[in-house]
Amino acid sequence: MAKCFVCGKQRMAGQNVSHANNVTKRLFKPNIQNVRALVDGRPKQVTVCTRCLRSGKVEKAVRGMRTTATA
Repeated sequence: MAKCFVCGKQRMAGQNVSHANNVTKRLFKPNIQNVRALVDGRPKQVTVCTRCLRSGKVEKAVRGMRTTATA
């Protein structure tokens, strides 16, 4: 299911309303993207909405970067 890992945004139900006022059901889907992000300091593949990406709520993981353990 399309759901944001950060804010929990998911699909919503609504209606198409024509000029003649005919009503049919429809779904509003959030813009969900697959992102490699840091979750608890480790890179993880998560699905995030573009609003969370744009607002900086997600820290992207850099590819090829080794995490060094500091003692």
